[in-house]
Amino acid sequence: MKKDLIDIRDLTEGEIREMLNVAGDIIDHPEDYQEKCAHKKLATLFYEPSTRTRLSFEAAMYELGGNVIGFSDANSSSVAKGESVADTVKTIENFADIIAMRHPKEGAPFVAAQNVDIPVINAGDGGHNHPTQTLTDLLTIDREKGHLDNLTIGCCGDLKFGRTVHSLITAMARYPGSKFVLISPEELRVPENVRTDILDRNGIEYVETKSLESAMPNLDILYMTRVQRERFFNEADYVRLKDTYILTPDKLTRAKYDLSILHPLPRVNEISVTIDKDPRACYFRQVRCGKYIRMALILKLLGVEL
Repeated sequence: MKKDLIDIRDLTEGEIREMLNVAGDIIDHPEDYQEKCAHKKLATLFYEPSTRTRLSFEAAMYELGGNVIGFSDANSSSVAKGESVADTVKTIENFADIIAMRHPKEGAPFVAAQNVDIPVINAGDGGHNHPTQTLTDLLTIDREKGHLDNLTIGCCGDLKFGRTVHSLITAMARYPGSKFVLISPEELRVPENVRTDILDRNGIEYVETKSLESAMPNLDILYMTRVQRERFFNEADYVRLKDTYILTPDKLTRAKYDLSILHPLPRVNEISVTIDKDPRACYFRQVRCGKYIRMALILKLLGVEL
């Protein structure tokens, strides 16, 4: 039976650990994986703009010895003629062995998975889920901290529309001792369903605050996010909220010496470039982790023997 990745909850803790271990082995021994996906094709169906996610999927497949087909702009495909997601993926299934899809509509990758017999990876659907970014985050945290349990994670910025935040909370809530500090303006709070279904239901300790400065001393992880212009219906609301949090060196004076600063990127101005050289800034190392964990995921979903 084929396996897809639509939601981070599709993976057990054991499967996640397995992929983190494989990703680590790829980092240490890349030459052992160069032909693992020879003659396999990945289709990248990106209905929404992307730099890191699309290119890391493509780099991952190429480094496994496979090939890539697909589109990075829905207007350059038959979608522009009105073709449905189901018909598109049924067509692509004839050309590829695995699909990675990003779509602005929540649930579109799930629909795709229901209509094909090859694995489908959700590369981001609206403000809903972004499971491969979460795997990237988990690999980064694991490599930076050496473990995934007993950590206090501060999520800062757009927690309402930030699909990466929703997926990260869902994943980290599984690990014993996880605590969350949710830092946002009132208008961009974590959605009620995430608080109720994930945090409250699992008895996870969390606090909500508007102050990044007051939260800083307690954090092991600071997960910064941008305020996403594309999710707003009202430009005035975006302009009013976009600069609510800007991480600068002075805000780090009360932070732990081993704080890890993550960001799913792209960055606008919510992290000052002066922080880039701080050893606590992990976001570009995080990008590199994204390629390796996607390599491990592709291998798993294709059932490649290691």
